Amino acid sequence: MRITHHGPAPTQRNDWKTIRILLPYLAEFRGRVALALMLLVAAKLANVAVPLALKEIVDSLDPTQAMLTLPVMMLLAYGLLRFASTLFGELRDAVFAKVTQRAIRRVALKVFSHLHALSLRFHLERQTGGVSRDIERGTRGIGFLLNFMLFNILPTLIEIGLVAAILLLYYDPWFAIVTFVTLSVYVAFTLIITEWRMVFRRTMNDSDSKANTRAIDSLLNYETVKYFSNETYESRRYDDSLQVWEKAAVRNQTSLAALNAGQSLIVALGVTVLMFLAAHHVTQGTMTLGDLVLVNAYMIQIYLPLHFLGFVYREIKHSLADMEKMFTLLAVNTEVQDKPDAQALQISGGVIRFEQVDFHYDPKRQILFDLSFEIPAGRTLAVVGSSGAGKSTLSRLLFRFYDVSGGRILIDGQDIRDVTQTSLRAAIGIVPQDTVLFNDTIYYNIAYGRPGATREEILQAAKHAHIHDFIESLPDKYESMVGERGLKLSGGEKQRVAIARAILKNPHILIFDEATSALDSKSEKAIQAELKQISENRTTLIIAHRLSTVIEADQILVLDHGRIAEVGTHRELLEKNGVYAHMWALQQQEEAHPPAALVE
Repeated sequence: MRITHHGPAPTQRNDWKTIRILLPYLAEFRGRVALALMLLVAAKLANVAVPLALKEIVDSLDPTQAMLTLPVMMLLAYGLLRFASTLFGELRDAVFAKVTQRAIRRVALKVFSHLHALSLRFHLERQTGGVSRDIERGTRGIGFLLNFMLFNILPTLIEIGLVAAILLLYYDPWFAIVTFVTLSVYVAFTLIITEWRMVFRRTMNDSDSKANTRAIDSLLNYETVKYFSNETYESRRYDDSLQVWEKAAVRNQTSLAALNAGQSLIVALGVTVLMFLAAHHVTQGTMTLGDLVLVNAYMIQIYLPLHFLGFVYREIKHSLADMEKMFTLLAVNTEVQDKPDAQALQISGGVIRFEQVDFHYDPKRQILFDLSFEIPAGRTLAVVGSSGAGKSTLSRLLFRFYDVSGGRILIDGQDIRDVTQTSLRAAIGIVPQDTVLFNDTIYYNIAYGRPGATREEILQAAKHAHIHDFIESLPDKYESMVGERGLKLSGGEKQRVAIARAILKNPHILIFDEATSALDSKSEKAIQAELKQISENRTTLIIAHRLSTVIEADQILVLDHGRIAEVGTHRELLEKNGVYAHMWALQQQEEAHPPAALVE
């Protein structure tokens, strides 16, 4: 079986808009930019003066002149000018280095922060491998763009202008005319062919991102690939993107060869015509041998930066193409934003109130309907229901990963849309059903709950979560690496790390989303006692499928297809003999008579 995906064609972004985004980073170091530009001009003036000094040296050594003398001063001047052109260029690069690196750092940080500010909806749809590749290429392109736009295009134009002015002032106007025509044809040819070639670069970038996305996704799901023996299928999917990339890369390289050959032909024709003109004037006696050497030196001096200018223009266009996807990420609007006048959440007791809450991820499929309930300060509410009833959506709304579609959610009378997201989330701790850990040490993952905590506090949190003894039994103890997404740990071990992390955070409000689902019965009972202890005097929301974990909750809310079906204590709900009682009977029956496949 072979599945192919035809994504949208790469789009062209406004290049000037991309460039304008970088201008503020230049303005931050105005002094350095100005100094770098002065050094640039000085380097080019020295470079243009080199052929003038060479002309004087050749003329003074011409046997046809009246008297031969060794032009010591001119030789020294020639050497100094050569050194000065290189020295000023190196000083320019040293001065500008901080500007470039700071811009790369600032833009990368801005994109990274923006990605964290985007809603959960974006992150559920993103392709991690492609996004990381877009940022990597984009930040690399910034340094190239700043350096080459400012220090290659501008100085080359300055140098060409100076040479053209000298030729026009001191020599036959035809020298300047031929130079101007050659440059015009060269620039026009370069622009036309480079624009045509950009489609290959964009296709390469698009295919590269897709290939990286597929590779990362496949490696993260290594076990699933093995379960279904789909190594060949994954390789084929990966090769689909590489095949498109290869085809575009070949076209990119062959078209580059054609572009370089065309540029060389244009310049060679221009230089040849100029040398014919210069040789003619020398034979006519209107130009000296030194003039011939000067014209030749200027042609070589123009040819090299001009040829490089074509390369620079191509690379700048490539850099802009590399950056466009990264800046497209910045254009993604943050779905959930703080209001301009948002204040920090003020917690007095921690009363949570849902008032007529409606919610949908997609307008065509509503998840919650007219939900109203309250969790008094310091009390525990458990939410139960079948899969897809909308239980976990409650925690996402409380954390404000999404905004409600209708109604409102209040904490101590404050609408959570009116307070800052930072203060809201600082007040809530969660033990999620699916615990994903950072690829770092166990110590780091527990400490993530409160990065400023002391080692003693971190160890105490681990003890409360009944994971301390397990950690101490490991060869590297708390410095043991957990692997990508915590895959070196079992589900129960990961969940206990998450519990320790929540305990360390010490929040006013606690959410347990199937917090003990990955634990065995013995561990579950031990940790249930700890959870009960840490939830005392805290407002607690328990989301559970296993009803045995919620029987001591102050109140139990039964959700059914996004609506409240029943509310009451465990005993009251059993007496109602409704949805909850039916769920309880089923689970009791399953525990008493487990499926034969589960009985060893």
